[in-house]
Amino acid sequence: MPTVRDIRAKAGEAPITMLTAYDAPTAEIVDDADIDMILVGDSMGNAVLGYDSTLPVTVDEVASRTGAVSRGVEDALVVADLPFLSFGFDENSAVENAGRMLKEEGANAVKIESGSHTIELTETLTQLGVPVMAHLGLTPQHVNQSGYARQGTSQEEADEMLDLARKHEEAGAFSLVLEHVPANLAATITEELDIPTIGIGAGPHTDGQVLVINDTVGLGEWSPSFAKQFGDVRGEMERAVAAYRDEVESGEFPAREHSHVEEELDGVY
Repeated sequence: MPTVRDIRAKAGEAPITMLTAYDAPTAEIVDDADIDMILVGDSMGNAVLGYDSTLPVTVDEVASRTGAVSRGVEDALVVADLPFLSFGFDENSAVENAGRMLKEEGANAVKIESGSHTIELTETLTQLGVPVMAHLGLTPQHVNQSGYARQGTSQEEADEMLDLARKHEEAGAFSLVLEHVPANLAATITEELDIPTIGIGAGPHTDGQVLVINDTVGLGEWSPSFAKQFGDVRGEMERAVAAYRDEVESGEFPAREHSHVEEELDGVY
């Protein structure tokens, strides 16, 4: 299993791959494909829990899903998201929530949607032995303030993002997610930092890429413009479910090979 040191060493040397997963079977598939890191993202709110956003996701939900993913993984580095309001207002509770993901659920690191308020927390967690992945740009936990628009499009925003990136690196973050930002800004931040950048909707010049697994395999009805569907899992599931329905209704399933008859039983057909 790679360590955060291994991930850091790949900056500028080899592309880093990262996908989300929310359950053991999916994590096993992702891990078998030699993906470097698996993110148990609060994107589970939209992807698998039926919420309209990431905001309702709880610490317990992330913990449960992190444990499931960790049990399905042998090689990939598992990163657990800290959900909305699980950090940022009280350092003690933030440390407890982050530590729970490593101590109880088997994560190797946590991801924090970052800002000026998370610099000290990043330093504290790092000093305590909890590796931190920072996250700048579009941060879905701030949807009520910024929506889902591309971030860093003005010079002022770009300068602020670069400054925050540097400060989180100095605080000990081992990597940085850049979400939905101009490709040239992502390239500049990548060039300026020693830690690797992981892009999502941030162009090709980051050190690595991350996507939500639903978008990658084609499970959802919709995916963002910066994602790419590499499969049609939804279509295949629809075909399989419809075939099951048809065979049950026609009596074709279960067939003889799907059943067992115990010849020694008396008084039954």
